[in-house]
Amino acid sequence: MMLLNSKRIAIIGGGPGGLTLAKLLQLNDVDVKVYERDRDKSARVQGSPLDLHEDSGLAALRKAGLFEAFKQNFLPGADRMQIMNEQAEVFFSDHTTKQIENFDSKYFRPEIDRGVLRKLLLESLQPETVAWDSHFISMTKQENGWLLHFKNKETVYADIVIAADGANSKIRPYITDIKAFYSGITMLEGAIYEAGTTAPNITALLRGGKIMAFGDRQDVLLGQKANGEIGFYASFRAGENWAADSLLDFSDKAQILEWFKKEYPKWNSIWYELFEAAATPFIPRPIFCMPLDQTWETLPNLTMIGDAAHVMPPFAGEGVNMAMQDALELSENLTSGKYNTVKKAIAAYEMNMLQRAAKVAQASLDNGDRMHSETALSTMLNFFNGH
Repeated sequence: MMLLNSKRIAIIGGGPGGLTLAKLLQLNDVDVKVYERDRDKSARVQGSPLDLHEDSGLAALRKAGLFEAFKQNFLPGADRMQIMNEQAEVFFSDHTTKQIENFDSKYFRPEIDRGVLRKLLLESLQPETVAWDSHFISMTKQENGWLLHFKNKETVYADIVIAADGANSKIRPYITDIKAFYSGITMLEGAIYEAGTTAPNITALLRGGKIMAFGDRQDVLLGQKANGEIGFYASFRAGENWAADSLLDFSDKAQILEWFKKEYPKWNSIWYELFEAAATPFIPRPIFCMPLDQTWETLPNLTMIGDAAHVMPPFAGEGVNMAMQDALELSENLTSGKYNTVKKAIAAYEMNMLQRAAKVAQASLDNGDRMHSETALSTMLNFFNGH
């Protein structure tokens, strides 16, 4: 703990990684503040549910003393999977074989809704830990620390800054010039609220779990979320600027459905309900990945975790797990007493993190290629049947 005595830590970004890190530091009596651009704690959290893995996400929650709370709040059965073709014919399902709850197995990957996980982490923090509506703009060096500048907010000083502000991190450029590259895949995200009423056919098809439907170089991926919501993605190969080049209006449901019919011509009409029932706007997400060989000179008072450090495609389900493992390892290095300077603690964390993330990013890229190949259905069936 000596390393961080009387030091102020600023975490930029209140996603799962940033909040987990804040909790782990507070357990060691560290003075930590999280700056989050969302207006307040009830801002709607986008994205599909998160499946947490034994040696990363769940390990971090155990260390944070939140494992029991997680067990009370996860989505039972949401990790059950069906693999289908364009006609919604089922080729693989583990609905009858997979246990609803099996926390004793290291292969159990329980799902939790992003919003529910955020709430659980927030409620575990000391009051006023998170400064909401804090839109980071820039920072300047001051003495041994940093002055942080926010939009419409007072400037604050921190001795150590940790970037947890995601794929488009505003802090990353203070550490390195290395940029992410485009993976060749774009995903169009949609969300359906009160899906039981608004999308009854899809709800029946989904059975409270996940579906991966594979066509020729294009997929539809969907999953159950909390509160009767369903999240889904049309996933396909496209140019990096597809969203702009397509000239689509992502707030126009009818237009997006027409696009789907045209671009996914062999797909059964049952999938149309996804687009008819979705809330607008749809969100185009070009999928990026950091170079696997990235490295930089360690700084004495600045580092990053999660997507800011190593954004990768979502096709191995590892993004949030990596972020939470980053939080776990960085907090241990900073508080264990093993290192005699903050810089050494950060350097050890970064070296390990970059190696670990490179392996997982490679697996994510490989999975993305498998899932968007001409033979995606047979390839993925072999993959799942082999597990």
